[in-house]
Amino acid sequence: MALLDIIGKIFGNKYDKDVKDIMPIVDQINKEFSELSTLSNDSLREKTQELKKQISDFTSEQRKEVEKLKIEAEKDLSVDEKELLYDKIDSIEEGIITKIEEVLNTLLPTAFAIVKETARRFTENTNLSVTASDFDKDLSATKDFVSIDGDQAIYQNSWKAAGNDNEWEMIHYDVQLIGGIVIHQGKIAEMQTGEGKTLSATLPVFLNALSGLGVHLITVNNYLARRDAEWMGPIFQFHGLSIDCIDNHSPNSDSRKEAYLADITYGTNNEFGFDYLRDNMAKKPEVLVQRKPNFAIVDEVDSVLIDDARTPLIISGPTPRGDVHEFNELKHKIETLVSAQKKYVTTVLSDSKKLRTEGNTEDSGFNLLRAFRGLPKNKVLIKYLSEDGIRAQLQKTENFYMQEKSKNMHIVDEDLFFVIDEKNNSIELTDKGIDVMTGNSEDKDFFIMPDVGGEISNLDNSTIPEEEKDAKREILMRDFSIKSERIHTVNQLLKAYTLFEKDVEYVVMDNKVKIVDEQTGRIMDGRRYSDGLHQAIEAKENVKIEASTQTFATITLQNYFRMYNKLAGMTGTAETEAGEFWEIYKLDVVAIPTNRPIIRDDRDDLVYKTNREKYNAVIEEIVTLTEAGRPILVGTTSVEISELLGRILKNKGIKHNILNAKLHQREADIVAEAGNASVVTIATNMAGRGTDIKLSEEVKQSGGLAIIGTERHDSRRVDRQLRGRSGRQGDPGSSQFFVSLEDKLMRLFGSERIAKLMDRMGLEEGEVISHSMVNKSIERAQKKVEENNFGTRKRLLEYDDVMNKQREIIYKKRKHALFGERLSLDVSNMIYDTCYNIVNQYHDFKDFESYSQDVMRILTISSPVTEEEFSEKNEEEIFKITYERCLENYKNKSSNIAKSVLPQITDVFKNQSGTYKNIVIPFTDGIKTLQVTADLEESVDTEGANISSSIEKGVTLAIIDDFWKEHLREMDELKQSVQNAVYEQKDPLLIYKFEAIDLFKILMSKVNKDIVSFLLKAGIDSGNNKIQEEKTIVEDTNIKTSRAADLAEPNAQNPNTAPRKQKTQPIRTEQKIERNAPCPCGSGKKYKKCHGK
Repeated sequence: MALLDIIGKIFGNKYDKDVKDIMPIVDQINKEFSELSTLSNDSLREKTQELKKQISDFTSEQRKEVEKLKIEAEKDLSVDEKELLYDKIDSIEEGIITKIEEVLNTLLPTAFAIVKETARRFTENTNLSVTASDFDKDLSATKDFVSIDGDQAIYQNSWKAAGNDNEWEMIHYDVQLIGGIVIHQGKIAEMQTGEGKTLSATLPVFLNALSGLGVHLITVNNYLARRDAEWMGPIFQFHGLSIDCIDNHSPNSDSRKEAYLADITYGTNNEFGFDYLRDNMAKKPEVLVQRKPNFAIVDEVDSVLIDDARTPLIISGPTPRGDVHEFNELKHKIETLVSAQKKYVTTVLSDSKKLRTEGNTEDSGFNLLRAFRGLPKNKVLIKYLSEDGIRAQLQKTENFYMQEKSKNMHIVDEDLFFVIDEKNNSIELTDKGIDVMTGNSEDKDFFIMPDVGGEISNLDNSTIPEEEKDAKREILMRDFSIKSERIHTVNQLLKAYTLFEKDVEYVVMDNKVKIVDEQTGRIMDGRRYSDGLHQAIEAKENVKIEASTQTFATITLQNYFRMYNKLAGMTGTAETEAGEFWEIYKLDVVAIPTNRPIIRDDRDDLVYKTNREKYNAVIEEIVTLTEAGRPILVGTTSVEISELLGRILKNKGIKHNILNAKLHQREADIVAEAGNASVVTIATNMAGRGTDIKLSEEVKQSGGLAIIGTERHDSRRVDRQLRGRSGRQGDPGSSQFFVSLEDKLMRLFGSERIAKLMDRMGLEEGEVISHSMVNKSIERAQKKVEENNFGTRKRLLEYDDVMNKQREIIYKKRKHALFGERLSLDVSNMIYDTCYNIVNQYHDFKDFESYSQDVMRILTISSPVTEEEFSEKNEEEIFKITYERCLENYKNKSSNIAKSVLPQITDVFKNQSGTYKNIVIPFTDGIKTLQVTADLEESVDTEGANISSSIEKGVTLAIIDDFWKEHLREMDELKQSVQNAVYEQKDPLLIYKFEAIDLFKILMSKVNKDIVSFLLKAGIDSGNNKIQEEKTIVEDTNIKTSRAADLAEPNAQNPNTAPRKQKTQPIRTEQKIERNAPCPCGSGKKYKKCHGK
């Protein structure tokens, strides 16, 4: 027994202590629950309103103070005074969130007891009758489980969820109460498969929705989002809480905005993230759909916040020359190179075998390592490594050459055309490979990066004219840019040809390359590999190469979900990633005990030498289990393996179903049959998460569902999810994994001990080893992969953290401009910064002439100081004088603009106010013209006072958006270019951070200068443009999302794209009411005059 297990037995482990601390709260909930049974239905609902009032009253004083301070901040105050007021507002608002959390913790037992009592009443009664409220009447017009009879609202205990009839028959167990408490505390509840995570979530959702700040429940796909919203909704709606699902509504629509305003909002992770990005591209406050993020509960939290965390959500548009690339031109060279490497590796491997036969193990090991470094996925090599002593020999040789930071590894690599590091998913072209690709007739430096630093130094030291130097510098930088892109293209093509296999990492369907999720086995529609890798695979597979696009807005799920005031999650497998959850999200994991003991028989792994032996054993096991009448779920890690097993079973005459990325449309039908006696289901990992296989009593008697894993996955979580399909809620079942030394995990991280052990035992073909020690050895290999993956994820997220800090600053400025609430302070600060930069730039050198020119050119004022004063006064004094004069000039200018446009606005208001709501006023700085929108009635009422703030809004948004798009493009290019730093023994991330800071400083300087310059120069355009009615802006149809989820409507981001053919869904009948029939709400009016408007 391990030391930690012994200590745990004596002192108890963390999870036992967590649950022990929660049990007194569970006892209190059950005590209050027993007391609620005597209340009438109306009294039970009144308890909810009482809780709402307690929360509101607890923070009423602070909210009143915030409103008072906001009014005060709008007055004509100094910059410092405004800044102090806004800081105080922020501080009080943070205090309100803290106080709400405090009162929610106090009310938790009562709120949880109300939900449990509601669940009990729906379970034990076919309908519940209550006094009808306006909310009930509105609900009855759209939902058929509520009807109005006089002054009574009648709630049925059955309704439709995901198209299927559902009768409520669930009451919360104690373990679900524990899970609910953990989630409310902002932690992750690890609940075993079948333990009712969805029901458990109703408790914290209800409690936190009482604050009115909104609760978001995040799911991994839109089917689950819609199903859970419909399934759990009536429990909340019975108490007057509104609920909606954003996936039911198209982006940027009023209905989606209403969904976010609901007390409880369900939706998929992608759509929440994309809505955030769309809101931060909006030009008007009224088109925003999201409100401030408050509390999010993430279902399958490990999938969303671990597996998907590093893949950014991107809204992109066309880029100039986006369809220009060299993939097609270079792929033939790569094919030649890969072919040459294959021939060479075959020869080297043959030499290795020959040398080993002769007893020369040293040279044999050297050649074996060279073949492994050349093509680690070569099937002949993989087969050879499964023989006695071969893997041990490879590891011994590799350890020798990896000494002293791989000092001598270049000797192994020098005759290869390229070197593959499969563990780190990287490829490096060698000098020999470059020679093959350049050929005899081309430039020998075609694939070699120029030494930019050295060349520029030589140019600077030369005596040639400056104009010629500049021309040569430009040629040098152009050459560097072209070759950098070319080398990047070559690397991505090499990866596509050697590391990415069709029907394993991706499939080709409908003439498109589609990625297969390694965790779930499902096709990830709309997802593309980054950095040109997807285009490289498209070139390899001879399908259309999609044009590259320009990023307009981007964020990773990691950074999106960290914006919530409180974040929690639930899953069946989080324990293995507990360290990562804590380090990145500060989320603690609590393992919740099962309601019934798990009696599933988890057997030790069976380890074979070769895949052939392993698959023969799997087939024999399937035959034995089907004869016993047990259903079997065979888990595979790729489409290729699932089809291979399918062919073998077909040859043996065994009926079976295959569920993989190519056949995902049949998922519901296949899963429905999977629990029947003797049914064999072969599935990729897609059957391992969220799949509920139900068993008949006959099947339970025969031993339950049998799980057969054909390979250990890189992640322990995926294996546990597969095992979790069996033995749900105390059902019988078994699970066993079949492993071979040829499996990817065993090849990359398999223990040297297993290989040596099998050699020492002298196992014959077909013989197997099985022991708990072997299981632990395999788990150690999985831990190595998990640590490696965590390191990769963390590094990639560090890149995004740099972007995230910049994004927060820009989006904050945008928000201030959009609402105008703090815009005057921002404008004052921009004028302040611009004045400071001008004075700081010239005062040290006493360059009065340049100072006066910039003051006139940018600030549009004559120099506020004489040349003598500029020389005598210190920098701070000059800056103060310049800033005050500039600010005074800006205020006068704003006032004059308002006076000049007021007559035209008044005339429009008198003659056309019935048709015009907003007006567009053209302003120009003499170079460019911007159309500024203002509210017509407000402009007349304030005598044009709102015109200056409207100008500030329009100008700030337009200039920020232009510069931000350009900055994102520069950041994309920077991220790609810094990867070449590894050739100079430098850390690309460090260089990226330094360069990104410099780029952002330049961005902010440009933004401030351009906004200030336009505001100080702008005047009414005296050309043909006149004040006119605001026209509806047509959205750019070329903008698209790169990880778009399937929506109910056709592709809203790109309407020109033909909608995909949808699979047939279950028939779903909604309540349909004739236009002239009485309205169901009981008002007595016709439907068309009431809720049918």
